[in-house]
Amino acid sequence: MSETLNLKLRIWRQTGPDDLGGFAEYDAPGVPIDASFLEMLDMVNERLIENNEIPIEFPHDCREGICGTCGMMVNGQAHGHEKNTAICQLHMRKYNDGDLIEIEPWRATGFPVIRDLVVDRSALDRIIEAGGYISAATGNARDANEILIPQEVAESSMDAAACIGCGACVAACPNSAAQLFTSAKLWHLNSLPQGQPERYKRTEEMVETMEEFFGSCTNHGECTEACPKSISQDFIAFMNRDYIKSKIYNRKLAGQKG
Repeated sequence: MSETLNLKLRIWRQTGPDDLGGFAEYDAPGVPIDASFLEMLDMVNERLIENNEIPIEFPHDCREGICGTCGMMVNGQAHGHEKNTAICQLHMRKYNDGDLIEIEPWRATGFPVIRDLVVDRSALDRIIEAGGYISAATGNARDANEILIPQEVAESSMDAAACIGCGACVAACPNSAAQLFTSAKLWHLNSLPQGQPERYKRTEEMVETMEEFFGSCTNHGECTEACPKSISQDFIAFMNRDYIKSKIYNRKLAGQKG
């Protein structure tokens, strides 16, 4: 295999939310096979800047698959074709010399385009703000071993907490649903003893906030396939169960207060 690749790129360019946008074509010669996908875009931008052209805006931060900031559609797939891999972890050795690569932003009504490949994902923040917390009594810190947590519960919670909130599940879903994200954020709190006081209030508020921005889940399964952390669809089932319970529990609670 050659140590470098010569690629053709079709990249979505859009100056703002009110612009229709469209694809622009670029050559990307001499890309090292060990470069990451985002480093390849950096190289393209360096050439654009040298030619006094406007560089391509794309989301990124840690470039280690941890922060969830990056995200784009590559040849129609969220984060590209490599499974369990965020776009910042995708390397150019996965492509061949002469390949044509098409790059788009996340496509969802809840993710309006800000510019080029950058979208506004603040709707995910609104979901977390609706109830993604637990109460903690003030005072001295509790002993680490005071709250007993079964191993299987801890593991399930950590599996859910692996969600980095990149939004790939929404972008991949035909319905632009955010159930996988929301259920992961719910379950990593709802499954733990510390999360029980607000469990049903949290579930009701986060689910109903989610429904303001995103579509409904019809179990296509594309969300899990696109997720760079392989978050399980089981969490959606847990969320649906807790949401039904929350409507009964919260109604009874309201009646008691009345």
